[in-house]
This record gives sequence, structure tokens and C-alpha cells, in this order.
Amino acid sequence: MTAQSVAYREQLTDQEVKITPAAHAQMKRLFDEIEDDNVEALRVYVSGGGCGGMTYGMTFSDARTEYDRVFHQDGLDVYIDAVAFNYLNGVEIDYVTRPTGATFVFSNVFQAVGGSGTCGACGMAGGGCG
Repeated sequence: MTAQSVAYREQLTDQEVKITPAAHAQMKRLFDEIEDDNVEALRVYVSGGGCGGMTYGMTFSDARTEYDRVFHQDGLDVYIDAVAFNYLNGVEIDYVTRPTGATFVFSNVFQAVGGSGTCGACGMAGGGCG
């Protein structure tokens, strides 16, 4: 038996992460407004889990780690660590304005990890047992 190695690519493609033009414009605006010269990118993260599902968010990052994958688009760098990428592969990040306000929306995250978008304990669509 021979050992096979899997090539690690640090660059993400638009097939792995899609950022819509509206989301890119808002991300770029936020990044350009930051007054900290140490900030070099936006970081997309995943937290939580359980019955309510995962929480997806963004923050500013001042350093890239050896575990980060990078998405470059028109002067904006987005870092996603390897664990978060397992949940985000295939995601589309959009920025939408609704009557309740404007927000970033993460779509296709359940599809990306083979989930159904329902709670495993109660079967309720959209996560959560409320």
C-alpha cells in the first residue's frame, strides 16, 4: 500500500466561495473604512452548531495562519480557515436589504456539507427546536 498525498491549495476559487457583487461592494467598503493599518483581510468564520445550526459571520483579520485558505477578488482578500471551509465549501455570500435592515446572507451552506437544513433531533426545517 502506498501513501497518497492530497495537494493543499491555499487559493479558493469562485466555485468554492462565491461573493456576489453586492456583498463584495459592501465588504470592500467596510474594509476601506477600517483605520487599522494592521488589518489585512476579512475573515469568514463558522461557530456554534447543535440544534440551532451553525452561525456564519465575518470579522477583520490582522494575520493569516498556515491553516487559512484565501479568496482574492478585486483588491479584497477573504480568509477562511480549514475547519470553517469544510462548512462553507460552495457557499454564496450576498448582501441584501430587507425591511428589517441590510445584512450579509450565507446561502447553500447546508448543501455544501450534505445536510438537509433540518434539525436532526426534531426534523424542523431551518434548524432550531422552537
